[in-house]
Amino acid sequence: MKEEVAQLKAEMTNVNITSKAAMDFYEGSLNDKNVVIVQSGIGKVNAGICTQILIDDFDISHVINTGIAGSLRSEIDIFDIVVSTDAVQHDVDALEFGYPLGQIPQLDTFSFQADKDLINKAVVACQAVNADIKVFTGRVVSGDQFIADAKTKQKIIDNFDGYCTEMEGAAIAQVAYLNNIPFVVIRAISDKADNSAQVDYPVFEEKAISNSVKLVNYMLK
Repeated sequence: MKEEVAQLKAEMTNVNITSKAAMDFYEGSLNDKNVVIVQSGIGKVNAGICTQILIDDFDISHVINTGIAGSLRSEIDIFDIVVSTDAVQHDVDALEFGYPLGQIPQLDTFSFQADKDLINKAVVACQAVNADIKVFTGRVVSGDQFIADAKTKQKIIDNFDGYCTEMEGAAIAQVAYLNNIPFVVIRAISDKADNSAQVDYPVFEEKAISNSVKLVNYMLK
């Protein structure tokens, strides 16, 4: 989201901007690390395009994807952080061809595994800078759909055993997997992915983004 980019960009030095596919890529230094920060836009297609550009044009070594998600578990509250163990796309349906719900045909994996070192760094960072909230590690479930009703939420829970649901992470994970790039998806919980989402989202968005930005800064350090 633009608010995440703005907060991180404000702390960067030696910034060079490249525009491509309607996205602005901010290349520079952050906490003495060479980084590229970009707002992918909403949805799996935007996220996938963005990730491939990062790999092709900027020769990145790792992907850290931050954002906001809806909780899929009662113990995961608004403001809490979910760090991906893996990611899967809930809106992929090739059951008629013998694939499990969520698996992309002709790929050799059901879900895309996040990098263990990045997972550990993200958890340590969250515990260090966001001590007032909880951090969980688990599956991130993605689809081109904003989940805002209990029935759809329960279907995703039953089929995928996820920790949170959003619209980009598994697409980024797929591109990283196909290019052998280590990744992690980090999600700040802003709503409960049910009928309360319309009330919760605007209220908690700013705080959730702040927590993510602090976490990423600490990871880089």
